[in-house]
Amino acid sequence: MFHIVLVHPQIPNNTGSIGRLCVNTGSTLHLIRPLGFDLSEKALRRAGLDYWHKLDVRVYENTDHFFSLHPRRERCFFATTKSDTPYFSMTFQSGDYLFFGSETAGIPSEILNQNTAHCMTIPMTQEGRSLNLAVSTGIILYEAIRQNFKAYKELM
Repeated sequence: MFHIVLVHPQIPNNTGSIGRLCVNTGSTLHLIRPLGFDLSEKALRRAGLDYWHKLDVRVYENTDHFFSLHPRRERCFFATTKSDTPYFSMTFQSGDYLFFGSETAGIPSEILNQNTAHCMTIPMTQEGRSLNLAVSTGIILYEAIRQNFKAYKELM
């Protein structure tokens, strides 16, 4: 129903949690290298990711590779702290791509600068700091599902 795109994820536990989220929501997980972890079968087994075989996961060498295969950017949304537009003001549709950057650097600025109309943020107080990647993904993905619940319910 939705596509979660992680650009250069670094922490395997976050990606594992997001993978579980994708299995439970029927979403596809797209991973853009470089990755901060190993995706070999041995590494997945050792990490206890017994649901990984149920996950529709696709890996790309870089962002150019991803966009060469998925060129339609009008249905791509980019989560960033560098936006004033709250995620809940966006209108999501089934099939949209929801982008999240690495835990330390976020989405590269050249991607954000090319897509400013589709950049969104999770409102936070000035006292806080960025939310965990898996938490942020869950917040935005479930808003997208809420907006499309009628279509989503048919998949359940």
